[in-house]
Amino acid sequence: MRLKISLLKEPKHQELVSCVGWTTAEELYSCSDDHQIVKWNLLTSETSQIVKLPDDIYPIDLHWFPKSLGIKKQTQAESFVLTSSDGKFHLISKLGRVEKSVEAHCGAVLAGRWNYEGTALVTVGEDGQIKIWSKTGMLRSTLAQQGTPVYSVAWGPDSEKVLYTAGKQLIIKPLQPNAKVLQWKAHDGIILKVDWNSVNDLILSAGEDCKYKVWDSYGRPLYNSQPHEHPITSVAWAPDGELFAVGSFHTLRLCDKTGWSYALEKPNTGSIFNIAWSIDGTQIAGACGNGHVVFAHVVEQRWEWKNFQVTLTKRRTMQVRNVLNDAVDLLEFRDRVIKASLNYAHLVVSTSLQCYVFSTKNWNTPLIFDLKEGTVSLILQAERHFLLVDGGGIYLYSYEGRFISSPKFPGMRTDILNAQTVSLSNDTIAIKDKADEKIIFLFEASTGKPLGDGKLLSHKNEILEIALDQKGLTNDRKIAFIDKNRDLYITSVKRFGKEEQIIKLGTMVHTLAWSDTCNILCGLQDTRFTVWYYPNTVYVDRDILPKTLFERDASEFSKNPHIVSFVGNQVTIRRADGSLVHISISPYPAILHEYVSSSKWEDAVRLCRFVKEQTMWACLAAMAVANRDMTTAEIAYAAIGEIDKVQYINSIKELPSKESKMAHILMLSGNIQEAEMILLQAGLVYQAIQININLYNWERALELAVKYKTHVDTVLAYRQKFLETFGKQETNKRYLQYAEGLQIDWEKVRAKIEMEITKERERSSSSQSSKNTGLRP
Repeated sequence: MRLKISLLKEPKHQELVSCVGWTTAEELYSCSDDHQIVKWNLLTSETSQIVKLPDDIYPIDLHWFPKSLGIKKQTQAESFVLTSSDGKFHLISKLGRVEKSVEAHCGAVLAGRWNYEGTALVTVGEDGQIKIWSKTGMLRSTLAQQGTPVYSVAWGPDSEKVLYTAGKQLIIKPLQPNAKVLQWKAHDGIILKVDWNSVNDLILSAGEDCKYKVWDSYGRPLYNSQPHEHPITSVAWAPDGELFAVGSFHTLRLCDKTGWSYALEKPNTGSIFNIAWSIDGTQIAGACGNGHVVFAHVVEQRWEWKNFQVTLTKRRTMQVRNVLNDAVDLLEFRDRVIKASLNYAHLVVSTSLQCYVFSTKNWNTPLIFDLKEGTVSLILQAERHFLLVDGGGIYLYSYEGRFISSPKFPGMRTDILNAQTVSLSNDTIAIKDKADEKIIFLFEASTGKPLGDGKLLSHKNEILEIALDQKGLTNDRKIAFIDKNRDLYITSVKRFGKEEQIIKLGTMVHTLAWSDTCNILCGLQDTRFTVWYYPNTVYVDRDILPKTLFERDASEFSKNPHIVSFVGNQVTIRRADGSLVHISISPYPAILHEYVSSSKWEDAVRLCRFVKEQTMWACLAAMAVANRDMTTAEIAYAAIGEIDKVQYINSIKELPSKESKMAHILMLSGNIQEAEMILLQAGLVYQAIQININLYNWERALELAVKYKTHVDTVLAYRQKFLETFGKQETNKRYLQYAEGLQIDWEKVRAKIEMEITKERERSSSSQSSKNTGLRP
C-alpha cells in the first residue's frame, strides 16, 4: 500500500494553509492566512474562492458539521465551524456566508470539533479553557481550565468524553460532573495534535518531541514511533480506523492502525499543519506551510485468497494475478474503488456508486448493481452471501446480486461497525451493541429478523471481538467472542427460552478466527498460537478439551500480532511490524470433521489409526458422544487411555431402555438436568432418583422421591449407608424428618430396585415389539 501524491506547480494560497476539510469525496475547502477560503473540485480540477475573511481573522481550525446519518438527500455537509486567532469561532455556511461569530476564548481559539451527532461543539484555546457549546453557538459549560494553551481536542466515540492536550500530558474528561478524569504523560515535548477514532476506539497523539504515538482509551501505549527530524504537526485517523496519516515538515506518512508505516512520501510542502481524510477513506488532503494543499490517494492495496492476489493499481483499476499459472487480468471500473473483499471464490468491490461481484472462475463478466449510498465502510463475506455496511444501514446480498435482508436494531450506528464487531455466517448475522458492549444482537440472515425468540446474547463483561463459525447446521451454530479480560468464550446462537451456557475456552486471547472450511477455531493466546480442533468438546466432555488442542510457540510474531485469515488449513498472521506470516496446520482434523458430518464413522476411525495422534482420537471421542455413536466413542476413549469412560460407555450399552441410554450419554456430557428430565418424561422416576443418588445430590434425590411418592425408603437407605461409610451422623433436617420411626430393610429395598429394572426391561421390549409389528405389511 502506498500514497500517490498530487501537488500543483503553483500554490493557490499566498500564505500558509492552516486547515482543510472535505464536504464530499470529491470536494474540499481550504483556509489560509491570506484570509481566503477556497473550494477545490477534484473531478474538474477547478478551484474557486468562496469568501475572503476580514484582515483581522486568521483561520486556525475548520470542522464540517456532521451530515445526518442515513438520510440520502443530504449527501454533503452544509456548514462548518471555523476557529480563529481573534478569540472567536464562526459558523459559516457552505456558500461562505458567516451565520454567526461567537466570542469564545481570550487569545486564539486553537481547535473546534463537532460531536458525532452534531448536537454539541467543543472549543479549546490559548487561555487553557475547554468549552462546550450548543449547535447554535450558545455556551453550555466550561469543561476544564488549564494553565497552558490547549492545542488540540477530540471527542470520544460515544460523544460522552473529550480528549485534550495539556503540555506534555493527555487528558480524557467525561462530560458528566464528578466522573473520573484520566490523565497521563504522553510525550517528552508539547503535544500538538490528537485524534480519537470512533470505530477502533484508539487515540493518536503527535508532539514536538518528533514522535507520534498510538494509545488505547485507557491511556496504555500501543505504539511509539522513532523520533523524526522535525516535530510532528498533524495526525488523523481514516474514517474506518484501519489507517492513519502523519504530517511533518516535507513529510507525509501512511500507517496501519497498529502504528507501523506503509508509505513515506517527501513532498515539497513545508510543514503539514492539518490532515483531513475524505469521507470514503480513499484519499488525504494536507494543509501545507508553503501555501499548497497536498492531495494523496491510497493505492496498491492488496487482497489475497488461496492462489489469487488482487492489487488496486490505480484509483479505478485492479490487477488480478493467479499465482498458479501467472495469468493476469485487469479489472476496470467506472468510478473510484472504495472498498473490496476477496473470499469464498468471490471478489466484491464497491465504488462510489456501484457494487461489482466477480467470481474467481470468470473475471470478465461481473455482476453489477447500484448502491443506496456511496460510502461503503465494511464488506463481510460468507459462503452464500455478503454484507455491505454504509452510513444508511446494513444490507445482505447474494452473490447473484439479489437483496436478501437489512437487519435493524435500536440505536444502530453503522459508522462505528468493523470486522471485529460484526460477524456473518450462512444463516446468521451477529452484531455487537455499541450502546451496551455486553450485548450481541443475533439476526436471521434470510429475513433480517431477530433470531430464535428474539433474546439477546448477554455477557457479564464488555465484549471486544466476535466471530461466528461457518459450517454445519443452523441449530448447531456457535459464536466465539473475546471479552475485556481477554477471555475467550463460546456459546450457541439459537436461544429459545432456556438460558444457553456461555463456556470459557481460553484466557489471554488477543485475536481469533474460524476456518472457512470446517468449524476449527484458532487464536493467539499470550505467547502461544492455539488451535481448537473441535471447540464443541466443551459441551460434550470438558475433561478432554486440552487433548483436542494444538499449540505452538508464538513469540516469533512479536507484540500485538493479528490473525488476518484462516483459509483451509492455512492461517495468515500480521506481525506488529506489518509483515505477514503463514502457518499451516494439520489437514487431518478438517478431513475428520468432513467424515463425521457425513456419518462415516468407520472412515473416521481408520483415519485416526493412520494418523496416530492423541488430538485426533480426542476430537473423535467428543464428536462421537455429540452424535450419540457410542461404539466409536468407546474405541476413541480407549485410544486416549480414558479407561473409566470406556467402562461407563460399556455400562450405558447394557441399559435396557433407550431413554436410560440417552440420559446417561447426557450425563457423560455433564448435562445432568437434561438427563433427569428425559427420564421423568419417560416415567422412569426411580432411574431419575438413582442418578441423583450416584452423584450424591441428596437433596434432589429426596425431593423427587417425595414429589412422586415412591422410593423414599431407597433414598434414606443409600443416605444411611453413605454416612456410615464416613462415620458421620445425619444433620440434614429433611432426612431426619422422613427417617423418624422408619426401619431400613435392605432386602425390601433391593427387591424394589430389581422390580424397577424388570419393569423397564419389559417396557422396552414391548415398545420394540410394537414397533416391529407396525413395520409388517
